[in-house]
Parts: sequence; C-alpha cells; structure tokens
Amino acid sequence: MVVRRLTSKRRSGDSAPGAPAVAAPARRQVWTTVRSSAWMAPGPARWWLPAIVIAIGVLSPVAGPEWVPPGAVALPILAGGLLLRRRSLLFVVAVTTFVIGYDEAVLGWRAVRVGQLVVIAATAVFAYRLARTRELLGVQGLRGESMLLELRDRLRAQGEMPELPPGWQNETLIRSAGAGSFGGDFLVAGLTDGGAVLEVALVDVSGKGIDAGTRALLLSGALGGLLGAVAPERFLPAANDYLLRQGWLEGFATAVHLVVDLRTGRYVLESAGHPPAAHFVRGSGTWRVIDSEGTVLGVLPEASYSPVHGVLGPGDAMLLYTDGLVETSEREISVGIDKLVGEAERLVTQGFRDGASHLIDRVAPDGGDDRALVMIWRD
Repeated sequence: MVVRRLTSKRRSGDSAPGAPAVAAPARRQVWTTVRSSAWMAPGPARWWLPAIVIAIGVLSPVAGPEWVPPGAVALPILAGGLLLRRRSLLFVVAVTTFVIGYDEAVLGWRAVRVGQLVVIAATAVFAYRLARTRELLGVQGLRGESMLLELRDRLRAQGEMPELPPGWQNETLIRSAGAGSFGGDFLVAGLTDGGAVLEVALVDVSGKGIDAGTRALLLSGALGGLLGAVAPERFLPAANDYLLRQGWLEGFATAVHLVVDLRTGRYVLESAGHPPAAHFVRGSGTWRVIDSEGTVLGVLPEASYSPVHGVLGPGDAMLLYTDGLVETSEREISVGIDKLVGEAERLVTQGFRDGASHLIDRVAPDGGDDRALVMIWRD
C-alpha cells in the first residue's frame, strides 16, 4: 500500500513504520546508480550479452552441464529484452541458437532437453515482445522504470502542502488503490497574496489506481499552473474548460477548491460534484457538513459553482476527502459520510495530529479505491 503523508512540518516518506527515514532515498539512489551505469546502456549490452551466451556454450562442455547448464542461455535473452532493441535482440537469439547447436554436437543430442528448449523459446518470445514495447515507447534499458519513478516523485512533490504560518497546521494522506504508486486522487496547493492566502484543490479523476494515474499526472500539472494564476472564483471554471478540451472518453473529475485567508480565517469553498467537506466548529463542539453544489468537471461547457463562505476560528478544523473514503459497493455515500464524521468526532479530545491515518484506517481500510484526505486546523 502506497502512503503519502505530509504535515505542516513537511514529514513525508515511503518507508514502512519503524524503518529508517533514509531508507527510501537510499533505495532510489541505488536504483539511479544501477540504471545510469555505462554497462547497462543498449550499446555495450549489444556486445556483452552475446559474449555471455558464447561463454555459457563454451564452459558447459568444459565444466559439465551440472555446473553450467546449457539452458542458462535464457538469462541473457531475458536481459536483452530489457536492454536491447529488437534487431540486437534477434542477434542474441541467433548466437544462442548457434551455441545450443554447438553444445548438442559436443555433449550429445540429449544435452539440451526438450523442456529446456521450450523455456528458452518462451523466454525469447517474451523478451521480443518486451523489447518491442520499449522500442515503441522510445525508451531502452531501465530508463522506462526510472521515468515512472521520476513522474511519481514529481506528482508527490507538486501535491505537498506549503509551510503554513504559526497557528495553522495541516495533514495530508493519499493512498492509491491496491499496491499501485499512481492513483486518480491528487492534491494541488499553494500560498498566494504574499503567503497570506492558502489555496487547496483536492481532485478525484474518474477511475482508480494506475488506470487513472496517467490522467491524474496530466491534470495535476494543469491545475497546479492554474492555482494562483487565475482568480479563485475562476479556478473551477478554468479547470472545467481544460478537461473539455482534452476530449477524454473518461474525462470527468470531481474537485473541491478551498481558499483560506490565513490572517482572518475566512474561507470560500466550492465543489465540483465532490463529496461535501466538513467544518469542525470549536464553539459548538460539532462537525458541520458543508453542502456546496457544482457541476462535475469535464461534462458540461456551461458549468456553475456555488461558493460557501465561512470562518475557521481558533480551534476549528476543515476536512476534505474523496469518495473512496465514504462510498463503496456495499455502502451508500451518505452512510459513509456519517461514519467519517463520527470517527472525526473522536479526534476532538485527542487532537487532530495523526488523525488522517486514523480516519482512513477506521473508515476505509480495504483499499478498494483511491483515498485522499486533507485536514487543516488552527491551534
């Protein structure tokens, strides 16, 4: 399960609980070193992979098939599918065919069994398809995986909440469906008006998991550019126009846009078909569900959005979330909202810090859909 967690102290990481904080950066550094090594480049691999195949064929009669089995030539073929273009891979397969014939002639026609030949042939077919896919994408070697890692890190970095002034705290938690690193829920946030105004947009792209991840990557960049570049009341209409221009078959998305004046606590909240936000009012000690009407993004050209105005006073909190927390195939969204608000009431006595993980674990622990939650509160 992929977890992203950010607080006002900018705590984040992918490591499991109890693991050192440097574990994830260390793994990324090792991966970067491996995929950038010269011997992993397609050019050198075009020569050392056939050399390995020839070495296996020569050493097998010398050391014996028990120590160097002829079927080991399947490993260089598999590596060729990751590192080489199709033409170079076919050269490796041709060398492999010659080596197998050589071993059969030297060791006898029973040296390479039928089962081993089937495995080698299946590996060659799989490697060819893998090389074809990478060649169509224009990436060779391990660059494709590193590009995905970089895109994931950029999406996470773009969704970081800015550092808020004293007296304000926040916590964000996003979990993708299943074990994917990409999901359809994302956050864009930023400070405007000299750092006195906080703008937050929590977006849920249609679909879930990796299927929605590509559209979320593109949309997060566009909405991140709109944030602060257009007037707050024009943010959702501009986002709707952008989605309509894309012409995606599944191009709709829901979003909630929150603008908070950090000097006074006054806020304006707009929703585009998104589940209602919740405002904890310290004076009454209760959570108030904020119903804000608005058209889903990417559906109608003339969309309208009804802003809701309010004030976050000292001790108040605002809760934004996606439908993955409150709606399932077995539970209506209204029941899920009641359950979420009920669990949020437990946070009032113990404090809101670390409350995001508590709410997701108690309300939607199964991970059948992407889940995102944002909490903003005043001390």
